[in-house]
Amino acid sequence: MLKKMGEAVARVARKVNETVESGSDTLDLAECKLVSFPIGIYKVLRNVSGQIHLITLANNELKSLTSKFMTTFSQLRELRLEGNFLHRLPSEVSALQHLKAIDLSRNQFQDFPEQLTALPALETINLEENEIVDVPVEKLAAMPALRSINLRFNPLNAEVRVIAPPLIKFDMLMSPDGARAPLP
Repeated sequence: MLKKMGEAVARVARKVNETVESGSDTLDLAECKLVSFPIGIYKVLRNVSGQIHLITLANNELKSLTSKFMTTFSQLRELRLEGNFLHRLPSEVSALQHLKAIDLSRNQFQDFPEQLTALPALETINLEENEIVDVPVEKLAAMPALRSINLRFNPLNAEVRVIAPPLIKFDMLMSPDGARAPLP
């Protein structure tokens, strides 16, 4: 067990160092068994956090993200958080004014993360395979840049299915009523 933890820590450290040394605009910490965003990474990345435009934290074991994460990486253009245990986002997600795409698929959202509707540059939202029943259709319709939202394999209520299509000017992907996600 300790050996596996040590290997995971070494992998994260290696990936963070690669980002710093290469001056990359991408931080990829997918599949690193993270249960939270490591606090030490903030110090290591403090001189380059403003140039990071894509962070991938996919397929980890994250239950939440902190407000510090959102404010530190306020220059993000894309945030990939699919395949975690997230059920909400901190209100500080509003700091991500340049965010164009967010992938929250295969998480545990029961409520639509309404803070996303305040992000002016957001073009793509992926919430596939969550437990969302209701969606703030009017707020989504008012988003200036939104082009696509994926809500497939969510137990959306009938009202969303009826109200949404005439109000929206973007692609809204929904599964047929009662459809279940494919087994992995």
